[in-house]
Amino acid sequence: MQATLAQQRVEAAAKLRAAEDATAAAADRMADLAAQKKKVSDELTARAAAFAPMLPLIERLALFPSETLLAVPAPPRDTLRGLLVLQGLSREIGRQAAELKKEQAQLDDLTAQMKAAAPALAAAEAVQAQQEAALDAEIANASASRQSAEDAATAADQAAAQDAARARTLKDALARIAAARQAALVRAERAARAARRAEEARRAASAEAQEASLSAPTGAGLGTPHGDILAPVAGKLVRGWGDQTLAGPATGVSYATPPGARVISPCGGTVVFGQPFRSYGLLLIVDCGGGYDFVLAGLDRLDVSVGQRLQTGEPVGVMAGWTPRQPNQRPKLYLELRRDGNPVNPTPWLRAQG
Repeated sequence: MQATLAQQRVEAAAKLRAAEDATAAAADRMADLAAQKKKVSDELTARAAAFAPMLPLIERLALFPSETLLAVPAPPRDTLRGLLVLQGLSREIGRQAAELKKEQAQLDDLTAQMKAAAPALAAAEAVQAQQEAALDAEIANASASRQSAEDAATAADQAAAQDAARARTLKDALARIAAARQAALVRAERAARAARRAEEARRAASAEAQEASLSAPTGAGLGTPHGDILAPVAGKLVRGWGDQTLAGPATGVSYATPPGARVISPCGGTVVFGQPFRSYGLLLIVDCGGGYDFVLAGLDRLDVSVGQRLQTGEPVGVMAGWTPRQPNQRPKLYLELRRDGNPVNPTPWLRAQG
């Protein structure tokens, strides 16, 4: 039953991704126009400010050209030189006025383009909202059907996550999670042996079930990279592995997302962490098995809980909304791939975009 519901969520998320791609294209267009408009507007403002001090002189030359030139008595040679200077100034004033007119026309054109692009963005957002409602219904259905009783593996994962939240680094957090799960497995094995020795069948069966659950692989692992993992969110890659940052070369990749985009799990596995962590903000860690963990940061909301088993492509959370007319506020999803706690380049596993 749970597997069927999970598959339905995967399919709903895939359908939503197509709508989000359309929203991303429209939002990118609007954001690009907004950035161009701001640039032209700033240039126009700066040019107008530089032009302002010359306005009194321009007005006087227009009304009293001779008087302006002869205002200060001077030898004929200086008067001639002043005339040449004024001619050059007149040409510069004309050039500046033409540039102002050109930039104003460009600004008006960009404003018109943004107005024309708005209906396409609104239509894409409407389709996305419709698909989001369908996915939310799937998630609500899954939450209602999920057993309220926590098995041993879920309880162990939640305890490990709480301990990991106190870690100073992400690597330390992952190490704490792995150690806590191993410790829980050892306790379950001891409890099962003790129950069998005491010939308490019911307690032994419960302990053995806990042992089996805790010893089960969290995921199937990633295997050899073939570039077949879908990006966890719609949008565009804005920072790649190894790109230079203030903290040094990037150890992950970042995606600029469309408004309210859904985030999916890049692998099948188990949620082992899902809460704010240090400077990462809201952080999600999915244990894919085989020593691999996907780390996702920058989400606005999580739709999964620690201990939950996931299928590849299953929705796990939502990015924040934003206004394409203010592109500098666009949210970004950060993705890391860790193997045995150490960051590795996820690019060979990820499907090429576009």
